[in-house]
Amino acid sequence: MLAPMDAAQAIADLEEISPQVREVVVIGADGAPAGSNLADEAAAARLAEGARKLVETGEAFRPGLAQLEVATLTGSVFVVRDGDRMIAATTTPEPTVGLVFYDLKTCLRSVEPPKRAAQHKATAQKPEGKDEDAAS
Repeated sequence: MLAPMDAAQAIADLEEISPQVREVVVIGADGAPAGSNLADEAAAARLAEGARKLVETGEAFRPGLAQLEVATLTGSVFVVRDGDRMIAATTTPEPTVGLVFYDLKTCLRSVEPPKRAAQHKATAQKPEGKDEDAAS
């Protein structure tokens, strides 16, 4: 298993290994972008919203949808779900579908969820041997 990392680092790693991927957004459990390689926050929000709509539509036909690809003449849109989080990406035309899905799954699973990251940080800052209930 990969060590958890922030979304920006995971996306940078994805871009390095997957040259077919163009635009990427990691979507948190709350539905908001948790990270993106897009410079414009509004564009990241549009890609996240489009991914949510694609999944919602796919769910109507195939409940439990885990991944999907929408192919167009100018490239594809991929969406992968892992629990309540998602990753969406656009690609060049005629991508290697299996490889893109694999890379997106790996990227999403390597991103540490914000709640877990906050808990990890709080645990790391808590002094050892201190029990708040032991004060008497």
